[in-house]
Amino acid sequence: MTRLKTDILIIGAGSGGLSVAAGAVQMGADVVLLEGHKMGGDCLNYGCVPSKALIASGNAAYAQRHAEQYGVANAPGTADYAAAKDHVADVIAQIEPVDSQERFEELGVNVIREFGHFISSNEVQAGDTVITARRIVIATGSSPLVPPIPGLENVPYETNETLFDLREPPEHLLIIGGGPIGMEMAQAHVRLGSKVTVIEGAKALGKDDPELAAVVLSSLRDEGVVIEEDAKAAEIRGKPGAIEVVTEDGRQIKGTHLLMAVGRKSNTDKLNLDAAGVETTKTGVKVDASLRTTNRKIYAIGDAAGGLQFTHVAGYHAGVIIRSMLFALPSKAKTAHIPWATYTDPELAQVGLTEAEARKAHGSKLEVVRFHYNHNDRAIAERKTKGFIKVMVVKGRPVGASIVGYQAGELINLWALALANGMKMSQIAAMVAPYPTIGEINKRAAGAYFSPRLFDSPMVKRIVGLVQRLVP
Repeated sequence: MTRLKTDILIIGAGSGGLSVAAGAVQMGADVVLLEGHKMGGDCLNYGCVPSKALIASGNAAYAQRHAEQYGVANAPGTADYAAAKDHVADVIAQIEPVDSQERFEELGVNVIREFGHFISSNEVQAGDTVITARRIVIATGSSPLVPPIPGLENVPYETNETLFDLREPPEHLLIIGGGPIGMEMAQAHVRLGSKVTVIEGAKALGKDDPELAAVVLSSLRDEGVVIEEDAKAAEIRGKPGAIEVVTEDGRQIKGTHLLMAVGRKSNTDKLNLDAAGVETTKTGVKVDASLRTTNRKIYAIGDAAGGLQFTHVAGYHAGVIIRSMLFALPSKAKTAHIPWATYTDPELAQVGLTEAEARKAHGSKLEVVRFHYNHNDRAIAERKTKGFIKVMVVKGRPVGASIVGYQAGELINLWALALANGMKMSQIAAMVAPYPTIGEINKRAAGAYFSPRLFDSPMVKRIVGLVQRLVP
């Protein structure tokens, strides 16, 4: 048995673990990184990267079939599903070197390609190596949640970890789960030529503002995606190429392939956390505001910490704990400024409080301002006028922003900046945006907040009148 001692041991080489490793080693810490599967974790290999690459293929096919609105003849837009998957693989391959073992070893990280488990409060065994560390980071991510639906064990199904290996297009894809993953893959596949039915036990895109979600769902239905809501799966039966989902209310929904997209679970089962005195909750490792576990020498970040499950959250968590581990400075993770986006067409993005949450928190102090895409000149030029933004404002400061429409995932960045820094609406309004850009929508939303104060104010009109009469 080989024994090592290190300053920081990181378990998991996904987004969060790699960010900690890169930051810590370049600032002088001795770092050991464990990864028993693929470098880059879920995001690079099974999640964000391949899904957005497949969405791009679907978008290209859709654009060909809808070119006439730009004065260009429509084309069939026939997709080669296997070639689209080659595109996905090529995108992953281009990004892989940034997350590779070789790169991190060049930075000075000791990378061990083994799974690890705790054997004491400060020791982890990985294969035939035992590592003793001053600080340990659990960054093991999450895996697809597969609920115990009767019959599922006898039927072939896909998850995000297997979907991108398919080479033949599903004739009729059934998707259980109407969250972001389910809806993104539904639209991508219908654009690539598959029939798609989404089966959701409650409401599709139910965690987002329902007014904005309705715009997305309407667009998907217009493209041919069948969305069955309030349809909790009670039984699954069939065989390869002939699968049937029976819902609790008796609906029988048939297809050829099945994708499970009902959520994710933190990867903690194999860590032997009891040996380290680390407690868990129903969603992941129990952490405090500083992301410390019940063993104060051990941190948990990203999906393993059981909170918001986004790649950018894992990266943010890395910055929080580096401040604490390397410099012994107080540092706490917050969530109010964390944005997220669903990459359907139109896109759906959110940061801070939704309108319903803001009304509950602030009552009559809340003001909601809106601006619609069909008043933005660039959106009109691009034929991308479906959608709108609404900003929740309290005492002149935004507390949340919701956007549905073209490039919503890009537009939300400004509002994430505003919430992170406590900015005022006046500062957003003072920004000069180049014309014509989609980004003007943000400035116009801020302008919509001030318009009634300027144009509908008797006081302003009296002052203007006095100036015009009295100032030479």
